[in-house]
Amino acid sequence: MTVNAAAAHHLQLTRDGQLRHFLTLDGLGRALLTDILDTADSFIEVGERTIKKVPLLRGRTVANLFFEPSTRTRSTFELAAKRLSADVLNLDINTSATSKGESLSDTLLNLEAMASDMFVVRHAQSGAAHFIAESVTPGVAIINAGDGRHAHPTQAMLDMLTIRQNKGTFEGLKVAIVGDILHSRVARSQIRALNELGAEQVRVIAPGTLLPRDVESLGCTVEYDMAKGMKDLDVVIMLRLQKERMEGALLPSEREFYRLYGLSQEKLALAHPECIVMHPGPINRGVEIESAVADGPQSVILSQVTNGIAIRMAVMSMAMGGQVAERQQKRSTRKGDQS
Repeated sequence: MTVNAAAAHHLQLTRDGQLRHFLTLDGLGRALLTDILDTADSFIEVGERTIKKVPLLRGRTVANLFFEPSTRTRSTFELAAKRLSADVLNLDINTSATSKGESLSDTLLNLEAMASDMFVVRHAQSGAAHFIAESVTPGVAIINAGDGRHAHPTQAMLDMLTIRQNKGTFEGLKVAIVGDILHSRVARSQIRALNELGAEQVRVIAPGTLLPRDVESLGCTVEYDMAKGMKDLDVVIMLRLQKERMEGALLPSEREFYRLYGLSQEKLALAHPECIVMHPGPINRGVEIESAVADGPQSVILSQVTNGIAIRMAVMSMAMGGQVAERQQKRSTRKGDQS
């Protein structure tokens, strides 16, 4: 399954530019990304209330369809849906009918027949969420919770929200993404978002074995030397080593990777004094990042977790709003044709 920006733009947006699916950041302009960030900002205070609820998705059913395990992402999507007052269905793929031979399409069509309004989909195959939105259940809002090596748009957007909260703007920022770029859907979405929102420079720092071919075409510069890459950084985003996706010996050892590319206090000192430290989690301490850095004053990793709920509330409410508006528009068009 392959996805291009033009097709994603057409599929994700209503005729008047509202979000109706959230599959990738490709094709979404700065204005819409900023709107998502602003909407998420308005939801931050919901988590600080005694009763953490708003009624925006009351009466709606959200199905979490995780074909890959992810406790953190699934939990934040579930919390986000519940804070929007939706009913939430968590489908256990290991015991569902798909594990008994039923096709993915049949499973989704059955869930749609149960009046589900939104599917949150995580899948090992790139383009899975796009395929579902386009070919299987186009009347259900689809939120991509990560597909293969392709995209993880909500993770990228929660990272952008965290950066904006700490830096105020993206203009003039120098940002580096460090580690396993090759297997990272998060990195691809982060690079897209940072460029669209106006960051001055996006760097990737990694050994050659953990970089995709033509990585510069994504909109970044490459550094193989950590000390050089850390110079004057405003934001450093560390990535998890995705050993479960690695084929062959891409690294001599975790110890060697940490020596060359792990974020220690000494390496962080090479960046701007107010450089913030980020990590999408889960963290492998002593492999990607030193504990003193992960827990230190420049770390905003826990803020990323908090912001994940707000961002997911934003895209879920916006996508549902777009779906409703589109249905109303179609009904109005049909009435106009009949009169």
